[in-house]
Amino acid sequence: MIENNINPDQLDQDQFENSFKTGTTTVGIIVNDGVVVATESKATGGYFIASKQAQKLFEINKFTAATIAGGVADAIYVINQLKALSRLREVKEGKIPEPKYVSSICRNILFSGRSFFQVLMIISGFSLAENTGKLYGVDLLGTYYEEDKFISFGSGSPFVLGLLEADWKPGMTIPEGVNLVTTAITAAKERDAGSGFALQICSIDKNGFKKLS
Repeated sequence: MIENNINPDQLDQDQFENSFKTGTTTVGIIVNDGVVVATESKATGGYFIASKQAQKLFEINKFTAATIAGGVADAIYVINQLKALSRLREVKEGKIPEPKYVSSICRNILFSGRSFFQVLMIISGFSLAENTGKLYGVDLLGTYYEEDKFISFGSGSPFVLGLLEADWKPGMTIPEGVNLVTTAITAAKERDAGSGFALQICSIDKNGFKKLS
């Protein structure tokens, strides 16, 4: 969790760095048939374990999921907005919005707040238009970028990214991807005090969102 006590009107470098005292690990990887996304379930408040069953992985629509790292209240607000706006778009257009649309909406919400929402999010999914998996990262300032291999946020991300740099390969299958993110999250749980307990994993391919654990 992020400590939500900064003044967004007086955000300096020290405040920005201090705001990232997250206690979580989130990860998404590209695989041959789509994406695999994972996180763990520990929620912390400082040194206190607030929950062992915190939900950090959310289905936005049939082809898009999101993970959260940061302030829980802020994150849930943004998640609910993304679900509602995705559904409205689906009703209006008659088709499920692409992951890029959802990630753009997320970026607009966080950019308009400019550090008001203390959250970092991975938006991932399968693009029917491009027939491929998609990974996007959005931070609390609205910084937006697309990754073509993998992405990780949270206090456990240094452990995850080191492992992914060594072991991620193009053309991995979904089962191979599940094994890789399981190993990555487990490594973070072993060495990061802010990460722990149950794994939350999903895959998204041309058939849609599938919860795996």
